[in-house]
Amino acid sequence: MTLSPELLLGMAAQRLRTARPELSGQLDLSSPQALRAAKARIAALDGPDGSDGALVVCVVSRFDLRSWVRETCRFALGLPAEETAAWRRSFTRTVYLSGRPDNLRERFAFGHIGDDGAVAWTRPAPDAATAALRRLLKAFSGPQPLTSWRPTTVDVPGAIPGGRAPAHRDVYVATARATVATVLVQLNHLLAEAVMDGLIAGGDRLTVRAVPRLAGVGEPFAALRIDTDTHHPDALQAYAGLTEETRVAPSP
Repeated sequence: MTLSPELLLGMAAQRLRTARPELSGQLDLSSPQALRAAKARIAALDGPDGSDGALVVCVVSRFDLRSWVRETCRFALGLPAEETAAWRRSFTRTVYLSGRPDNLRERFAFGHIGDDGAVAWTRPAPDAATAALRRLLKAFSGPQPLTSWRPTTVDVPGAIPGGRAPAHRDVYVATARATVATVLVQLNHLLAEAVMDGLIAGGDRLTVRAVPRLAGVGEPFAALRIDTDTHHPDALQAYAGLTEETRVAPSP
C-alpha cells in the first residue's frame, strides 16, 4: 500500500468527518495546516474547559506493549454506546498520567483497570469530572526510545459477536524516532477507533509488529493512525496501522 501524502491527508480528513459530520461541510481540510486549524476550531466549539467534549484519563505505572494493546481494546469494548459516541466526537482525546492505579482506586472512579494493575482508564466525561485526578498526578513522560521487538500476538478479551468469525489482523507500529509516549498515544487512538468501527472485537487476535516506517509494509490497511509529523509540522505521518487482511483466528 502506497502511503502517499495525498492518501494520508484524505484518511486524516475522513477521520475528522466521521467524528464531527455536522461540521465537515464547513471546514477546510485541504492541507495538513488546514486540518490543524479545523481541529483547533472544533476544540474552541467544545469550550475552553472541555465542558462540551469528552476526555479519558489514563493512569500508567509502567508500560508493557502486549498488555497495553490487550487492555486498551478491553477498555474500548466495555464502553456503552453513548460514551463511545461522545469520546469519538472528541477524537478519542486522552490524557496520560504517571501513577499507581491500585493506590488511587478508592479515591477515584475508573472505568477499567488492567489485570496487572499497571494501567487504568476513566470513563469518557467532560474535563471537570477528572480535574482532581489531573491536579494530583504528573503527566506520563515516557521519553525513552521504543526499541524494536519480535512480533507478539494478543488475544482480544471478550465474547465473539454473533454472526462474526474471529479475525486475525496485524498491527504495525512505526518505531523510527518514536518514544514510548508517542507509541502509547498513537496506538490508543488506532485501537479505540478500530473497536468503534467494528474492526476489532472480542475473540479477535492481533499480531503487533515493529517496522521503522509504515511506508514499507506491503499489506493493505483497514485503519491508519495519522497525525502531524513531529519533525516536519507541515507534513503528516502514519504512526500505526491495522491491516485489512483478515484470517480466521486459530483456536487457543
